[in-house]
Amino acid sequence: MTRAEPASFFSPSRLRAVALLASGIWALTVLATAPAAAQPHGAPISFADLAEELLPTVVNISTTQVVERGDQEDFEEMFREFFERRGQGAPPPRRRANSLGSGFIIDPDGYVVTNNHVIAEADTVEVVLADDTTYEAEIIGTDPETDLALLKVNPTSPLPSTVWGDSDMVRVGDWVLAVGNPFGLGGSVTAGILSARGRDINAGPYDDFLQTDAAINRGNSGGPMFNLDGQVIGVNTAIFSPSGGSIGIGFAVPSAMAQNVIESLRRFGEVRRGWLGVRIQTVTGELAGELDLPDPATGAYVASVIDGGPAESAGIVQGDVIITFDGRQVEDTRGLVRMVAETSVGRDVAVVVWREGSRQTVQVNLGQRDAEALAAAAPPPPDPEEIRDLPALGLSLGAMTDERREAFSLEEGVGGVVVTGVDSGGSAEEKGLKAGDVIVEVDQERVATPDEVESFVEQAREAERRSLTLLVYRGGEYQWIVLRIGQG
Repeated sequence: MTRAEPASFFSPSRLRAVALLASGIWALTVLATAPAAAQPHGAPISFADLAEELLPTVVNISTTQVVERGDQEDFEEMFREFFERRGQGAPPPRRRANSLGSGFIIDPDGYVVTNNHVIAEADTVEVVLADDTTYEAEIIGTDPETDLALLKVNPTSPLPSTVWGDSDMVRVGDWVLAVGNPFGLGGSVTAGILSARGRDINAGPYDDFLQTDAAINRGNSGGPMFNLDGQVIGVNTAIFSPSGGSIGIGFAVPSAMAQNVIESLRRFGEVRRGWLGVRIQTVTGELAGELDLPDPATGAYVASVIDGGPAESAGIVQGDVIITFDGRQVEDTRGLVRMVAETSVGRDVAVVVWREGSRQTVQVNLGQRDAEALAAAAPPPPDPEEIRDLPALGLSLGAMTDERREAFSLEEGVGGVVVTGVDSGGSAEEKGLKAGDVIVEVDQERVATPDEVESFVEQAREAERRSLTLLVYRGGEYQWIVLRIGQG
C-alpha cells in the first residue's frame, strides 16, 4: 500500500527532505529548494471535526440467515456418525450464516438506510450504533433494482441522523468521505474525490453511479458518502476489484435517486415508479441524420407505443424522438428510463418530441410501472423452435435454446439470436456470416429473438437507412459487422 507523505516535512523551511534507509543507516538527503505544491482549493487540513460529527450517524448492520441443509452438511453428518461410533466428538453442524454491512440514520425516530444486498434473505437484522447499542430492525421495504433498503428500529431516545445532500451539485474532483464498517471492523472513515459520474456497471436498469477513489471495502456496503458539508450525496454500493479489496474504484447510488426511492419505501413500503408506455431505442448518428435531428445522436427513438398506455393517450406515436422530459434533456434511452422512473405516478409531464422535422410538446399523465405494465410492454414470447427467414439480410435466425447451444457448441454465458442458415449470394454471406454465429446486438441494442432483429430491419427501412450494425459472437470473440439491407 502506498503511503501519502506529509505535505510539509520541515514546516519552518521550504526544503523538501527524504528519509532513506540504506545498509541499516538513516541518511537525510536535502533536495533543491522549490516552491511548495499548491493545496487544492477547498482541501481541508484535517477531516477530524467532520468525522467526529458524522460517525455517530453511521451504523453497522448485522444479519443472520438460517442455512438449509445441503451436501456439505450431509457429508459432515456422515463423519459425525463415524466419530460418535468411536466415542469422539464431532464439529457442530452449520446452522446459520452471518453477514455484515453498513447503514446510516436518516431520522431520529430510527429509520436507517442500507443496501438491499446487505439484508436480502436475512431472518434477523440488527443495527449496531456507534456506541455499541444494538437494536433489532424491521425491514420497511426493499428495492432490488437500485439495491436500496429501509430499516426501522425503536430507540429509547432520539438518534443522531444525517441530512440528504444534492448529488447533482457535486463535481468531479470534489472531496468526499466514505464512512462504514469495512470487514466488520467498526466505524471507519476514508477520504477521496469524486472520480466520475453517471457510471453504468450493469447492476440494474437504473445505473447512474457516482465513482470515487475513497477506499471502500467489503462491509462498507450501505454506508453513506458525504460531501464536505456533512450531507449524504450517495450510498456506497459496489467496488471494482479483482482481489476483493479496494483499488480505488468504488461506486455509490447518488442521493438524487436514493432519496426518492427511500421516501417511496417509507410511504408505501414499495417503490412506485412512473411509466410512459413506449418501447424505445438509442438514436445513432446515422438515424439522427436520416431524421434530420437538430442535435445528433441524442434523444430516445420511439420504436413502438403500448396500446392503452400513457404515451398513446397523450398522442406520442411510433417514430417520434423524445428530446426532453419534464424540462430535462434526454441524452439517451438509459437517461429517459431513469427520468420516467423517478417521476411521481399520476403526474402531468411535458414531453418534447421531434416529429416530421419539428418540435412538438405533449402532456403525458404518467402511469405506474408495475408487473402488469411491464407485461404489456414486453413482446409476446416467441416459439423457441421457430426459424425466422430474413431475406433482407440473407439470414435465417432462431432463438437461443439448449438444443442450439449444444448443436453449435456455444458457451453458457453467450446470449442473443442464433444464425441457423445463410442465403447464397446474400448480404450476410458477403460479410462471412455462417450458421452458429450469434447476433448479440443490433445498432447497439441487445436482441434475444428473431422478431427483435426483424423489427430493427423494419425501423431502418422506415428511416430509409440502408444498413444495420451487428455485434456478432463467433468462436469466443466479438466483432462488429455492418450488414446491407436488401430488397427481400
